[in-house]
Amino acid sequence: MSSNSKDARFWDRMARKYAADPIADMAGYERTLDVTRGYLKASDQAYEFGCGTGTTALKLASSVARLTATDISSEMIAIAREKAAAQGCANAVFEVGAPDAAPWPDASFDVALGFNVLHLIEARGAAYRGVHRLLKPGGLFISKTPCLKEANPVFRLILPPMQLLGRAPYVAFFNAPELEREVVAAGFEIVERARHGSRGKDARIFLAARKV
Repeated sequence: MSSNSKDARFWDRMARKYAADPIADMAGYERTLDVTRGYLKASDQAYEFGCGTGTTALKLASSVARLTATDISSEMIAIAREKAAAQGCANAVFEVGAPDAAPWPDASFDVALGFNVLHLIEARGAAYRGVHRLLKPGGLFISKTPCLKEANPVFRLILPPMQLLGRAPYVAFFNAPELEREVVAAGFEIVERARHGSRGKDARIFLAARKV
C-alpha cells in the first residue's frame, strides 16, 4: 500500500473528529484569510489541495469566480460537500484528488492554495510540479505550512510510535528556508513571506509565490 493510500485511510478515520476540532489560533487564521483575499480577484479560477473539510475554501469562495478544492480523503470531501450545501455556496466544488494526479488541463487556474498540508505530503516535488502545471503563466501559489524543525522537538520523538500504531500520518520536518528553497526550485518566485500567529513563536510560514 502506498503512503498516499495509508494517509487517505488515516484521514478518512479522523474526518469527523477533525471537523469538530476548533481552530487553535483564530486571530492568526483570520489574518491569513485577509492576506490571501488581497491576492484574489473576482474573476479568478482557484484551486485548493489538501482542503480537509472545506472550512477555508468556503470562506474564500466568495472572493473568486470558482474554487475547486481537493483532498485525498473521501470522508473529508463528503463533509466539505455537506457544509457547502448547508451554506448555499454554489461556486465551490469539492473533489477527491491531489495536485500530482489532477485531471484538469495545463494552465487551468489563476491561483493555487495549499494550507497546512505541505508537511503532510511525502512526494512534495510531485505536488509542486502538479501545482506549477495547473497554474497559468504568472499564477500564484499561496500556502501556509508548519515548519516542524522550528517546533517543539518532543513531537519528533513521539511521532514514530504514533505512526506505527496508525495514530499519525506521514509528517515531514523542515524549516522555513528549506521549504522556500523547495518552492523556488519548483519554478516559483517568492513574493511574500510572513508569520500570522497571534500567540508566541509561530512555526507556520505563509508564502505567496508566483509561477515563473
